[in-house]
Amino acid sequence: MRGVQLSEWQEQSDEQVFEAFRAEEPGAYRELIERYHDDLLRFLTRMVGDRAAAEDIFQDTFLQVHISAHSFDSSRRFRPWLFTIAANKARDYLRKKNRRKTVELSAPIKKSESGASFVDLLEVDIPSPDAAMDLSERDEMVQRALDQLGPALREVLLLAYFQRLSYAQIAEDLGIPLGTVKSRMHSAVASFARAWQSVSKGEKSLLSLW
Repeated sequence: MRGVQLSEWQEQSDEQVFEAFRAEEPGAYRELIERYHDDLLRFLTRMVGDRAAAEDIFQDTFLQVHISAHSFDSSRRFRPWLFTIAANKARDYLRKKNRRKTVELSAPIKKSESGASFVDLLEVDIPSPDAAMDLSERDEMVQRALDQLGPALREVLLLAYFQRLSYAQIAEDLGIPLGTVKSRMHSAVASFARAWQSVSKGEKSLLSLW
C-alpha cells in the first residue's frame, strides 16, 4: 500500500488518519501526535497544573492510544476518545500525588471585574516569552484557581469549555450518568468562580503592599 505523503494528511479527518495508522500507513501516528500536541498539552497542563508532568502524561496518552488502537470504535469521533484517555491519565497522576483539593461551594455564577466571564479565562493560551506580563500573570492566576478544584470537577469543566463537549458526550465518554455530569458542572463552575474571586483578591492584596 502506498504511504500517504505529509501534504495529503491535511485533507484527512482525524478518524481517517487513525484508520490509516491502524492500517500501518507510514506517518499516520506522527500526524495524530502533531495535530493534538498543542491542544492536548494545554488541556493536561490545566488539569495537573504542571507543564513537565503534562508532557509526561501526553506521552503516556499516546502510548495508550497505540496499545488500545484495536479497541477504538470507528463509528465514534477520535478527539473525545483521545481526551478521555488523557483525562483518565491525569486523574491517575493527581490521585498518586494526593493532590485532591475538592472544594464544595455554592457561589452564584458572576462576571469577573474585567467584564469577561470566568469560564472564558479557562481558554487563555500559555503565553509566549514576549507576551505582556499581565497575560502571563492572569494565566498563573487561572491555574491557581483550577488547582482548588478536585480532579472530578476540573475534568468536566475542562472537557466542556476546552473541548466544547456536550453534557451527553461527557457522560458517554466518562461512563457516568448525565445527571452526574450536570451536577458536577454546576459545582465546578461555582467553585471556579469562588476560587477565581479569592485568587484575584489575593493578587490585589499583594499589589497593595508595594
